Parts: sequence; C-alpha cells; structure tokens
Amino acid sequence: MKFKAFLTDHGVNLLEKRFLQALDKMGKTCHLYLTKDHAIFLHNLLNGDGIQSIAQFRKEALFEDYRISSQNDDRIAFTIDLSLLHRALRSIVTIYTEFGGSHSCPTLNRLQIKLVKKLPPHSQQPMPFLTFETKGYKSAVIQDVPISKPLSRSDVLELQAALDMAQDLPQTLVQVPDMNQLQNFVDRMKHVGDVLNVSISKAGDLHLQISTTLVTLGAEFRKLVVVGEQAAVPPGDDNLSAQIRSRRAIERGDAMSVQVSVKHFFKSLQCHLAKPDCAFYGIGQQGSCLTVVFQFFIPGTRQTDKSISLHCRLPVLDPGTN
Repeated sequence: MKFKAFLTDHGVNLLEKRFLQALDKMGKTCHLYLTKDHAIFLHNLLNGDGIQSIAQFRKEALFEDYRISSQNDDRIAFTIDLSLLHRALRSIVTIYTEFGGSHSCPTLNRLQIKLVKKLPPHSQQPMPFLTFETKGYKSAVIQDVPISKPLSRSDVLELQAALDMAQDLPQTLVQVPDMNQLQNFVDRMKHVGDVLNVSISKAGDLHLQISTTLVTLGAEFRKLVVVGEQAAVPPGDDNLSAQIRSRRAIERGDAMSVQVSVKHFFKSLQCHLAKPDCAFYGIGQQGSCLTVVFQFFIPGTRQTDKSISLHCRLPVLDPGTN
C-alpha cells in the first residue's frame, strides 16, 4: 500500500492551527482513515467506548497531488498519536516557513506527507511511519510520526461500516449559534455533578439540567433554528416553567431527553478550537446518542463549506425517552 501527497498552505492551517488541537481533546489516539477522496480522523468508532468524533476532509481541502493505492479498494487506515502528529507538523512547518514557504520556490520547497517503512534504532523489524518532508536548496528536513500497523481488509470494512452508521443524523437538530454561552454554563455545571440531562424539542428548545441531592442547576435556550422535523409550541406553554414545558413536549412526542456524562459534554465543546461557525444538537432515534454537528462556512460567506465536516456522538447513560 502506498500514500503520498503534498499539504497545501490551507491544509496546513486547518490541521496545525485548528483541527489537531481540537481532536487531541477528544482523545490522544485516533484512527486516520485515507480513501480515494477523503482523509478522516475517527475517535472510538470501533471500541464503542467514550465520545465518538468524526472529522472528514475532502482531499482537496488538505492536499494536492494526492496519490493512494492499496488492495483494500485504495483505502488505508491506522491509529496515530495526535499529540505526536501535531508536534511533528508544527516543527516541520517552522522549518518550511524558514525555507521561504511555498511561494518563493514552489517546485523546490513543498511540504510532502507519505507513508513509509523504516528500521528504528536498535530494532531488527521495520516499522510504519507517517513522514513529513520539506526540501530547501541544499537540505531536506524529515519528521517521522510512528503509526500502528495498517488495518487489515476485514478491519477496514468494519471501520467503514461503523463510519456509515455514525453518519446517521437525528431527525431534529437545533442550532446553537453562541458556543461561548454554552461553554460558560457547562464550565460552572461540571463542578456540580457528573450526569447532565439534555432535552431537545421540535419547537427549537434546548434544555440542560444537572441535579444532585443538594442542588439543581439548569439552563434553557429557546426558539433556536430547527433543521428537520419541527413542531409549534401549544398556546399557553410559553407561560410554563422550563421543566414542565419540556416534560409536556416529551409526552406529546415533540421532544426527546437523554442523560449524558458531563465530562463527555464538556469534551465535545472543545471542538470550538477547530473554529466552527455554529453547532447543531440533536438526539438519535430511540435516544441512542446525543449528536453535535459543527458547521463551517466558506470564508467571507454564509455558505456551508462542504469540504469539511465535524460531528460528535455522545453515549447516553440512560435509554432516554421519546
């Protein structure tokens, strides 16, 4: 199997300045899944334990001269340490910039990324690496990031099946435009308890509540933008408390509620480091998970950048109600 490409300046900025630091918060290691058209960073899709995150990039968003071949339908997947990847990319970018960047001599100085096998020091067994290389007039700089043995054909098929399943979105999503407000609230909540109750209604209400034997703390975001199935608020419900309104909506089938780990919820908010323009929250069918979809706009517009996608799936602590 072979993989080789050149990182574009835009791709370097996306990874080094935004996505790698956000993904590192999801977990130290992840799967990097390379296909003919996409590069995908996947957390916890095979073990099913903890928060799942899927960051998918079209190859044009990160690379040029992208070449991949394998006996698994030109698909390659392996696990990688994100902190090592981020460190290596930062280091090679520093040298790359000192060499003058891609603009001064694009034919000489390009930032190449490829899969290689090398013999580590004091070892008799070649090991796989993801290698970054940039060349100047008289020298070249190489950074090697150790990776796992590439996944077998059966494991790649299992990973693809898990990815297909994780792409299913809830029937109702509500938009939270102000991530900072949500972050500040959860910063206070995480010291109160471990379990967060999340209710989402088709009328655009997001209700968060954490309860202990001593205190109940809650917040409600009302009349948010709804994508998918919608429902009107019945007359008179606006005058009710958030808890009663949420309970009635659940009884009517116009809302769903699940319990998730406060730790997982807080971790999902760290995706703001990837600088999304807004986020959508929804609950999977039969309360299977809490899904957070992050939206990115084409710079200078309000149009969705379809070359980038990022979403998380938080496991529920309770079957939920619908």
